[in-house]
Amino acid sequence: MKLMMLCKRYDERLRTDAFADLDASANGLQVGSEGEVGHVAFAVDAAVETIERAAEAGADVLCVHHGLVWGGLERITGRAHDRIAALIENEVALYVSHLPLDSHPELGNAAGVADRLGLEDSEPFGSLGGETIGLSGHAPSAFGVDELAETLSDLDTGGRDARILDFGPESLSEVAIVTGSGADWLDEAAESGADAFVTGEGKQQIYHEAREAGVTVALGGHYATETFGVRSLQALADDWGLEATWIDAPTGI
Repeated sequence: MKLMMLCKRYDERLRTDAFADLDASANGLQVGSEGEVGHVAFAVDAAVETIERAAEAGADVLCVHHGLVWGGLERITGRAHDRIAALIENEVALYVSHLPLDSHPELGNAAGVADRLGLEDSEPFGSLGGETIGLSGHAPSAFGVDELAETLSDLDTGGRDARILDFGPESLSEVAIVTGSGADWLDEAAESGADAFVTGEGKQQIYHEAREAGVTVALGGHYATETFGVRSLQALADDWGLEATWIDAPTGI
């Protein structure tokens, strides 16, 4: 498959263009040009480690959630130089999908967390500039706090248990999700009637905000809650007849 065809297929499925004015990430092909693709590697982060491991696996392109270009690239020095050099020297292209991969109701990160929690009747959640970047849903068998923590701690957390701010009701049925760094959507979760809000990592103020709102917050880990999207892209690559390699590099954050 041609590299540009692979990127086009992903961009169309993920509605990449819809996030052009919303996302600081330069989504789509960030590094690379025309070429044939037979082997694709997948990781959460574009870093020297994941790039070199993609090259060692023989990948032609690395697909990630967190790329290299955020709000423009003025100078290719330091860390940016080292990462881009690793891509070019190893002839590995880089495809990135940030908010489009958070948003997707089937392939996205929030969708993966919702499936893991067994939620039903999922709806878009997490408003951002006319789009949404999360999901909310109903747990047919309500969670206790310990059960919610245990389920999220089974994610790829690098050995770190999920952290729970237990300020909601005893039984948690209505759950809202924004993966990664989603603390800013706590108020929307409370307004929607959520008993629990699941995100990756929090901010200092979320403790008191959650306590005052009466919502339980589950911090499952930024990395851990954002492996689902790139794994979905890996499954698509498998369906398209490409060799696909998953590169696991958990941060514990």
